[in-house]
Amino acid sequence: MIMRNAVYAGIALLLAILALGTAPVQAGENQMTVYKSPTCGCCKEWVKYMKANGFEMTTYDVKDLGPLKRMSGVTPQLASCHTAFIGDYVVEGHVPADDIKRLLKEKPEAKGLTAPGMPVGSPGMEQGGKKQPYNVLLIGKDGRTRVYARH
Repeated sequence: MIMRNAVYAGIALLLAILALGTAPVQAGENQMTVYKSPTCGCCKEWVKYMKANGFEMTTYDVKDLGPLKRMSGVTPQLASCHTAFIGDYVVEGHVPADDIKRLLKEKPEAKGLTAPGMPVGSPGMEQGGKKQPYNVLLIGKDGRTRVYARH
């Protein structure tokens, strides 16, 4: 029974990924799909933050995000706690809304953006007035990264 449920969950995740991969990117598109742990509070906070910044969010709770991250080109060094997709881009972790809006406006040839780890003070990771400096990285099609924004 447990194995069958795991297989069904895996098939559902694969179908969702395939559907995302065939969706055309539209100018001004603001629909984002987020895959996250069912128990992660900071992921829920990031989703609320993104909604407040004009994005339409669909979320899926996934127990093992590893395969999804690998298929999306997110290496362990670039990983965070949740993985999202908007248009043809992956958005890994607590990336600020303005950086995503800039990405959609500029449309660089890239896999997407990441805020590796879980930087204190990033959207969804607020802890009072504490703020850890962090970079948002652009992930190139070849997997190389460069600083896209400094926070």
